[in-house]
Amino acid sequence: MRIVLDTNILARANPSAAGPARQILIEIAGSAEHVLIVSAFLLRELERVLGYPRLQSIWPLDAYEIAEYVQALESFAELVQPRVAAEWPQLLADPGDDPVLQTALIGRADMLCTLDRHFYTQAVLDFCRGRGLSVCTDVELLRRLRRG
Repeated sequence: MRIVLDTNILARANPSAAGPARQILIEIAGSAEHVLIVSAFLLRELERVLGYPRLQSIWPLDAYEIAEYVQALESFAELVQPRVAAEWPQLLADPGDDPVLQTALIGRADMLCTLDRHFYTQAVLDFCRGRGLSVCTDVELLRRLRRG
C-alpha cells in the first residue's frame, strides 16, 4: 500500500511519541508491502510544526532530534515533488493543504492519513475516491494495516 501521512500524523509519529501514529510509522518502515510517500513540503512543514511551543510541551525535541527524525523519514520514504499548477482543483478550504493532496496524487498513494477536517468534506472525499485515494484517520489506517 502506498501511504501519505499528513503533517499532523507525522508529528504524532515522532520518536518520542506513542500511540496510533507512531505505530503506523513503525508498521510502514518495517514492511516491504507498504511505501511511505513524502514531499519536501511535508518534511519542511514537519520541521516547523515540531518546533511549535505547544508541541514542544508534549514532545520536547531539540533541533538535532527533529532533523534526525526528518532524515530518518527521508531514508526510507519515496520523495515526490508537488507542483503549483492551474489544473489542480481548489477543493480544500485551506489552500495551504493543497500540497498534501498533491503529494498523495503525484505519489499515486492509496491512502492519505490525516486528522485535518478539511479533507473530510464530501467534495474532497469524492474527488479522492475518483482517483483511487482513500482518506482516513490514524486509528482507521492502523486497523487496516494490522488486518493486512
